[in-house]
Amino acid sequence: MQFKLQTNYKPIPDQEKAINSLVERHLQGINRQVLLGVTGSGKTFTVANVIERLQKPALILSHNKTLAAQLYQEFRDFFPNNAVSYFVSYYDFYQPEAYIPSTDTYIEKDADINELIDKLRLAATSNLLTRSDTIVVASVSCIYNIGSPREYGKFIFEFVKGMKINRLQIIDRLIDLQYERGDFGFRRGTFRVRGDTIDIYPAYKDEGLRIILDTDKILNIDIINTVTGDNIQPSENIDKYVLYPAKHYITDPAKNKDTFNMIESDLNKRCHELTKIGKILEAYRLKQRVTYDLEMIKEVGYVKGIENYSRYFDGRNPGDPPFTLLDYFSEPYKNDWLLFIDESHITFPQIRGMYIGDVSRKKTLIDYGFRLPAALDNRPLMFEEFVRKIPGFIATSATPSPWEINMANDDALKLKNSKTKRLNNKNIGVVQQLLRPTGIPDPKVDIRPTATQVKDVIEEIKIRANPPKDKNKERALITTLTKKTAEDLSNFLKEQGIHVHYLHSDIATLERTNILEDLRKGNYDCIVGVNLLREGLDLPEVSLVAILDADKEGFLRSEVSLTQTMGRAARHVNGKVILYADKKTDSMKRALDEIDRRRKFQREMNKKYGIVPKSIEKPIRERLVDEEEDSDVEKLFKRDLSHFETLPDIDTESLAPIDKQRLITRLRREMKIAAQDLNFELAAVIRDKIKELEL
Repeated sequence: MQFKLQTNYKPIPDQEKAINSLVERHLQGINRQVLLGVTGSGKTFTVANVIERLQKPALILSHNKTLAAQLYQEFRDFFPNNAVSYFVSYYDFYQPEAYIPSTDTYIEKDADINELIDKLRLAATSNLLTRSDTIVVASVSCIYNIGSPREYGKFIFEFVKGMKINRLQIIDRLIDLQYERGDFGFRRGTFRVRGDTIDIYPAYKDEGLRIILDTDKILNIDIINTVTGDNIQPSENIDKYVLYPAKHYITDPAKNKDTFNMIESDLNKRCHELTKIGKILEAYRLKQRVTYDLEMIKEVGYVKGIENYSRYFDGRNPGDPPFTLLDYFSEPYKNDWLLFIDESHITFPQIRGMYIGDVSRKKTLIDYGFRLPAALDNRPLMFEEFVRKIPGFIATSATPSPWEINMANDDALKLKNSKTKRLNNKNIGVVQQLLRPTGIPDPKVDIRPTATQVKDVIEEIKIRANPPKDKNKERALITTLTKKTAEDLSNFLKEQGIHVHYLHSDIATLERTNILEDLRKGNYDCIVGVNLLREGLDLPEVSLVAILDADKEGFLRSEVSLTQTMGRAARHVNGKVILYADKKTDSMKRALDEIDRRRKFQREMNKKYGIVPKSIEKPIRERLVDEEEDSDVEKLFKRDLSHFETLPDIDTESLAPIDKQRLITRLRREMKIAAQDLNFELAAVIRDKIKELEL
């Protein structure tokens, strides 16, 4: 299927020039390029046009989930008839397995998996293996191990009308694909059996599958509504259906015997090594743990932490890079796909730093007998491995780093082409897009003292939240240096009658997008955050960006950070930036000079082309995923700006086992928070409730 861009917009001359340059250079063989585009210049629209022109599958890589969600929604609107997928970490909460030798503290892996994001991840990989018109918007979680695409692709179940197969054979095959039988609860990744009818809820779909048998033959295949059970698609139109596994980690029973022998051999060697150096306890601990894991895998095909054995099941050698989402592109498309790095100046460094933190934690677990050395091979890609696996890149940023510019320049200089030679050698690999279609110049910047910054910013927010009758209500963004400051300031602003919410990395993935949507709708007057407000927040209603403590030199107040943050106000015709600072740092000076240069360029182009500045008009899109009705447990822990002060009554008898386990996980987190707040009475009450639930 062809990529077909559907939009009412047409590229302005500056965008058309950038699109043509990117496409022409790619066709000439320049695989690494940089698109330098100012905030609000329509870089996403340019990227969409490049995909349509080149007709190649694409991966758009972002450095945070909030921006990835916005990009996913935009590309889904641009390409409604193509397979646009979303691939980010599926944890709402994640505590990795760890061991602290100094206090002899073992921290078990603890996580809340968001089933809706898990569905979108599985949909991304199944789309890549079945469709050539796939676009995936991903965070840096795409460089983490998810298992072999070949093994995943082999574990499909193809249902064909008239196929000879009996009910037990189908059930056994579904269990091999990690689907669970759930006759009393029909949810993603489960199936139910009613006589000669088997209903399956694919882990990556919103609709279900119904297989109707006639003795030992498939009579009908229906697509059904998972709630009502009604047919969505008539069975006469479906001759076959391909079902993919419910999880990415799949083991082949035919190979398991050899794999288990290999794990047991490595276990014996490792235990001998530990015993030889006097680590008797560690050897005993490792023997117990690995033996238990192997028994679980043999019985049910899965165990918590199975990814630590992925090297054995994938057939990789020690030290080999893991299989990641990049392999799901390379498997069907080889090098014939596109990679766009959004906000590349921060995404590339983030990719570079993932491996180091992971290996340090794993090494401690291995040294103290909690994991086999093979756990080191369940890891993110090293940066060098990442570069080798990609076909090239188009990096987009308003402030690209020297590294990506150098890479793009090197690629362009290698191509001996007369047209290329005429380009400016300093930025030969850089395509510039400096003109905003809206005509809005970069915002005016005020510098005010820090002594009265809170009082002053409150007045500025109120001016925009309570405009004259003939004016529209406007919004504000405030950036602080820490999460705690963001939360405290939000509470204080709320006391002043301002509708406010904070936004930082502790907030669940999908909730972040909903908070931004509520800001656009006017449910909030402003949002207070840290660095999450810095990149790519496309909020046309925001006319004020206030940066507290702007003179505190560091990562969050560097030239690049300040330039990016101030650019958030360039989507509104009344855009204004306030820097609260008692001195003008070098970073502030350079950022202000760059903002002045861009403002001057935009005004000159407005005059040249007769452009009248106007605010961006952007519809509020539907939610990333439809919200489901909260369970009683989820309603219990829904909160806005503070944690509960007393533990509400909980009817533990009515809880299903899965809800009980989720509740225990949440209570453990609440107990730690209560203890950190020195509320030891509440922590003790929660501790007792956990013990009651665990009985």
